[in-house]
Amino acid sequence: MALVGADARRISVRGASKLVSRSLELARPFLGRVVVVVVDRPLGSRHPRHGFLYEVNYGYVPGMLAPDGEALDAYVLGVVEPLSRTEGVVIAIIHRCEDDDDKRVVVPEGVTLSDADITAAVRFQEQFFSTRIVR
Repeated sequence: MALVGADARRISVRGASKLVSRSLELARPFLGRVVVVVVDRPLGSRHPRHGFLYEVNYGYVPGMLAPDGEALDAYVLGVVEPLSRTEGVVIAIIHRCEDDDDKRVVVPEGVTLSDADITAAVRFQEQFFSTRIVR
């Protein structure tokens, strides 16, 4: 999905032009904040269209819309049972480089994960995208 119109803008960084996603702009203020996540795809469930298995809890942060018109998406890591709702700290953002649909990484307070841990945990879905971890 190309970033166009209101979903993206160009900024100049040391003379170079760079595309900034609207989704990343919306996600950055959540870093370090405690948020509520409504889990609509619990650990062990299947994706409704593509059929792959969710290896972690996945849901959304209610109250703010992402550029795709849906609530901000979030992976819940550091929890080994299916959830329906949880509260945790946003420790990172999974920035999709060519898709304006970034994901927050939420963990229980006190849990720390390396970039490698996060990448491995979300590979089941993010393997189809070019991503980077933003802290």
